[in-house]
Amino acid sequence: MIDEIQGLINEYVDWLKSKNVLRQIDSDWVEITTPYLDRHNDYLQIYVRKLEGGGYLLTDDSYIIDDLQMAGCTLESPKRAALLEMTLNGFGVKLERGSLEVRASSSTFALRKHNLIQAMLAVDDLFYLATSTVASIFKEDVIAWMDENDIRYTPNVKFTGKSGYDHWFDFVIPRSRNEPERILRTMNRPNRNAVTSLNYAWLDTREIRPPESKAYAIINDAGGIPPAVMNALENYGVRSVPWSMRQNALAELSA
Repeated sequence: MIDEIQGLINEYVDWLKSKNVLRQIDSDWVEITTPYLDRHNDYLQIYVRKLEGGGYLLTDDSYIIDDLQMAGCTLESPKRAALLEMTLNGFGVKLERGSLEVRASSSTFALRKHNLIQAMLAVDDLFYLATSTVASIFKEDVIAWMDENDIRYTPNVKFTGKSGYDHWFDFVIPRSRNEPERILRTMNRPNRNAVTSLNYAWLDTREIRPPESKAYAIINDAGGIPPAVMNALENYGVRSVPWSMRQNALAELSA
């Protein structure tokens, strides 16, 4: 089993390496096109320049925040600003004049690049709908449901996987007498990005967790869930919980 999982991790890392495309923008900046897609199905891009004092600056050049604001999703309310800050802090990413940014040394470049991309995906997923059409944010709905049903959890937990990359999960429910540790991530948009990110995070961290630990994806199914998403999660041992059927998982999550 260990060799099988290690093979899957290596396959994922090889895929990431092969799908990154670099382009020199000018004498200072290099553009990196990643294999991850935004909500327009365009490949996410980040920009890198070398700093005078050493190290590198990596930025999305304001793409994520500008795109959300153009769609009518403002982030000015105290609740949304706090959720944005909490999300970015979890990835160690700074918001500078609308840009998502990290700084890296040669030894931390791969990890910081990974963190920046995951932060871009997380922020885009949290706020991708316009304020006029959304009464609440999906993650907030999940928190309210868990609180209402007395589900014990620790929010925003980071695990470092075998690869050395950090992975963030929305909630961890500790082991009880009847149930093992349960690791949860919300999935506002059930698409390839979300599934790929969660499956890799689970593969990379499951061996450092107790052997009976379980992973869950709580999925916003308001627009339906593609069968491929459900199949991919099942193949990697992640339990899918469509939001409309959340009560079916209440007993195992609250135990």
